[in-house]
Amino acid sequence: MEDDRVMKAGARFAAALACVVAWLLASMPASAAVVARIDRNDVELNESFTLEVTVDTAVDLEPEDSALQKDFYVLSRSELRNTTIVNGEISRIRTWTYVLMAKDAGDFVIPPITIGGEQSRPIPIHIAPVKQVQPGESDVFVLAEVDFPTTWVQAQVLYKVKVYRAVHTRQARLIEPEISGVDVLVELVAGEDKTYDSIIEGKNYNVVERVYALFPQASGELHIAPALFEARVLRDGRITGRKVFKSDPIDVEVQPIPPPPPGHPDAAWFPAKSVAISEEWSREPVGLPAGEPVTRRITIDAVGQLSTQLPVLEPPGAAGLKVYPDKPDLQVAATGDGIRATRREQYAIIAVDAGDVELPPVEVPWWDTRERRWRVATLPARTLTVAPSADALPSQSVAARPAAQAEQAVAAPAESLPWRNLSIGLACLWLATVLAWWRSKRPEREPAESGQHPPAARLKASFLRVARRAAERGDVRETRNALLKWARLQWPERPPRSIGEIASRVSGAAREELLRLSECSYGPGGTAWDGSALARALGSLRLGEESRGRGPAVELPPLMPRA
Repeated sequence: MEDDRVMKAGARFAAALACVVAWLLASMPASAAVVARIDRNDVELNESFTLEVTVDTAVDLEPEDSALQKDFYVLSRSELRNTTIVNGEISRIRTWTYVLMAKDAGDFVIPPITIGGEQSRPIPIHIAPVKQVQPGESDVFVLAEVDFPTTWVQAQVLYKVKVYRAVHTRQARLIEPEISGVDVLVELVAGEDKTYDSIIEGKNYNVVERVYALFPQASGELHIAPALFEARVLRDGRITGRKVFKSDPIDVEVQPIPPPPPGHPDAAWFPAKSVAISEEWSREPVGLPAGEPVTRRITIDAVGQLSTQLPVLEPPGAAGLKVYPDKPDLQVAATGDGIRATRREQYAIIAVDAGDVELPPVEVPWWDTRERRWRVATLPARTLTVAPSADALPSQSVAARPAAQAEQAVAAPAESLPWRNLSIGLACLWLATVLAWWRSKRPEREPAESGQHPPAARLKASFLRVARRAAERGDVRETRNALLKWARLQWPERPPRSIGEIASRVSGAAREELLRLSECSYGPGGTAWDGSALARALGSLRLGEESRGRGPAVELPPLMPRA
């Protein structure tokens, strides 16, 4: 008996131990996803660029980055740990930031970074040779360039302004150039300026780069006046008066729209650097039962064009199909090649009869601005295999029934009465279901008197709260991002592009503290920042007079915090 009790106790202990082990295995984090990205894809040989490697789980391993030293100099490496709690769930993210400089010019691939058993994807990068420039000022100078000196109507032209500074500056601002000639749409490619280091003739420069995407709307000449940079320069412990440094003016020839390609005489004008077209299905369209819907998504992805210029695709239908298009989804993102626009069309397709249905190919003609010729992005034809419906009605109709069967149905009405009542009941139930569905889809009317604030006001208040909390913690990046989001809602028609521009639109203590944040954000090597004063100033934020008018300039943060 004693042995039996011991054996049973041992069995219970083993079962409990197995449960604990299973719980520990289930609670262990999954394999860490390693993501690598760079701030620019086109870099000059003498310029540095930033590589960020992020892992989304709590790991204590270090990245294996020795392969970077084959083609690049590793100038510096830093690490950031971030922990967030959302709805009781804890997420931990580690980010390693590398400042790299290429050893030679050419096309290279940043190798995968390994952390544990996971690897990031390789990243292609183009390293251009050093340009022979003659700066007008050895310590401070401004360069401007365009990617295409000749373009076409509605085609993207990238305009870059670079401010080189080998000395410390104060009260710096970049005056945007005036553009004349033909009408043009101007889009800022990135929300924030890029900063990096450059070595020219053995001298180290800090570079601030701003990129614009220009879309001329008519043929003719596009004139870009010099970009002006104003600042006070610190030399040998002394500060000069305000000096103005400017770039050279640039002219761009805008050619008219060329004739459409011979194979597509009705092609719409669609210029871009690259175009890709793809499709997705909610399920594989093989053996699709007749009468059951399937969703097809067709996506057009274009680099160098606005989302509003992407062509509208007609629903790709065929005989035996019913196609119901949905509202398209438009998205825009910034890349190293400029604006990247995406248009996603979604269709619900229902096959009527069983059999094979051929979907025609989808063709989108577009003008390649790099190769200067027409090209066609094609989605190949596809065959849908439609199976008979599971509840399909018999093919024999009532009219084809034998006369004797019809007479029998008429002669025995009492026998078919229960089926008739059941059919009527099912029809009424179906109508009630349709009515309930229609009522649920109707938009609910909001009460006439609502005490809630508009959504924009709630969002602005939320972003300010996030900015104050981040400032109290001394988190420069989160404070800057929250303030830029608040500013986009505060001034939607002309949103500020930097913290310095936000400072120019407010008054009081907030203005001075925002200028300190701007200097700390862009100072070399990073500067310790106490955000408690800014947090207090944001509690009583006041807009300045300049916020009611369009300011002529956008401030660039100085290289060094103010004394």
